Amino acid sequence: MKRINEYKKLFNVEPDTDLKKLKTTYRNLVKEWHPDNFQEGDEMAAEAEIKSRQIIDAYHFLVSIAPETIAANQEEYNSTFESGIADFKHKGLLLEISFMDGATYEYFGVPKSVYQKLINSDKQLRFAKRNIFNSYLYRKSKKGVLVA
Repeated sequence: MKRINEYKKLFNVEPDTDLKKLKTTYRNLVKEWHPDNFQEGDEMAAEAEIKSRQIIDAYHFLVSIAPETIAANQEEYNSTFESGIADFKHKGLLLEISFMDGATYEYFGVPKSVYQKLINSDKQLRFAKRNIFNSYLYRKSKKGVLVA
């Protein structure tokens, strides 16, 4: 959640910002902070390099969690978790679940108590379907090879 808030602050956007506004803001920030706008050796050149990478990362991240992106990929998402859970890990409030079809999703804001219940559940996929998959903000983080 910290990462989401940090990126939204960088872009100065509201939680319900549409992709068109996000893209416009992204383009304006890239124009402002592009490293080619600064002279070689200028102290701002190094800062611009870092800032431009940060802007690109933030844009891709915010697009991946946008409601329009989630809605467009809903069918693929539903078929992914039907394949079964291969592995999962929890750090802070981030739960990362790898599925048998090779896809990996990150779920944001998942408390340790929910993670503990997932671990202790005898039917983890059923628990996740009921309590995690559509309850928390998520994004596809990796496309992988099929898990054997």
